[in-house]
Amino acid sequence: MREAAFVKKHKERWQLFENVLSNQQQISPDKLSDLYIEITDDLSYAKTFYPKSNTVKYLNTVASTAHRKIYKTKKEGKNRLVSFFKTEFPLAFYTHRKQLLIAFLVFAFFAIVGAFSAAKDGDFVRLILGDSYVNMTLENIAKGDPMAVYKQEGETAMAVSITINNIKVAMYAFLLGILFSVGTLYIMMRNGIMLGSFLYFFYDNDLLWESTRTIWIHGTIEISVIVIASCAGMVLGNGLLFPGTYTRLDSFKRSFKAGLKIMVSTIPFFIVAGFLEGFVTRHTEMPDWLALLIIAASLFSILYYYVYYPIKLTKQNLEYGES
Repeated sequence: MREAAFVKKHKERWQLFENVLSNQQQISPDKLSDLYIEITDDLSYAKTFYPKSNTVKYLNTVASTAHRKIYKTKKEGKNRLVSFFKTEFPLAFYTHRKQLLIAFLVFAFFAIVGAFSAAKDGDFVRLILGDSYVNMTLENIAKGDPMAVYKQEGETAMAVSITINNIKVAMYAFLLGILFSVGTLYIMMRNGIMLGSFLYFFYDNDLLWESTRTIWIHGTIEISVIVIASCAGMVLGNGLLFPGTYTRLDSFKRSFKAGLKIMVSTIPFFIVAGFLEGFVTRHTEMPDWLALLIIAASLFSILYYYVYYPIKLTKQNLEYGES
């Protein structure tokens, strides 16, 4: 490759580096680290093919400055986990809010499809939820305890098994994104239809309020995190579908890393959802105000951490960069 063509091809990211180093532009620490690796690769290439050129001198200066910036501010050790949840992940997740919105809309669409199908076909609920679950629930309704299914297993055993199962479903939603997001779409469709038919089943038995105040105690976080895991799957799939200026393999590596970070962020929420389902949901005798308080607090936590906080933190960083 001629030197002029090499410079033209990569000058945009070199300019981005200079902007970051001079505080004219803000990016996440991870992206800065990735750009540093790319710059050093460009430097090695330039040293090989244009050893005495101004390009080598320029890239050497930029790489040296970037190295000092990265390792001067890098904090490791006991604060690594805190910094991940407090700043690193929210800043990175800001760029994925479009995928999050799409995941939510797709999931909501299939939930509506599930409810509509259950309303039109009396056997649809049995097809989706299974005869054994429907018959068991109808028996519980007849006994006057429609939510008895949440009381059949010990608290700890139920919390652990539910948490493991939820993480498994979420990992499927993420990893199946490797099928160019089609696998993630399937998981969203399956779970959305299941939720819609499930809710309609209780509505059809005049138990919508009873089911809502009980199921959403744990379901608010549980369903929200499955949507977030689907967002991670779409990030992974988009990396394969739209590699941009990267090779498809490099784009896949970057998108897998980004999606995996999203999945790591959901672990505390899965633990909380499992705890609520194992230890709290079973107490159907609790007053309505307490159930609604738990549901509201759960919804607020999800919306704050995955929607509001990334926007707030990104704006703060941009303002800091401009000051």
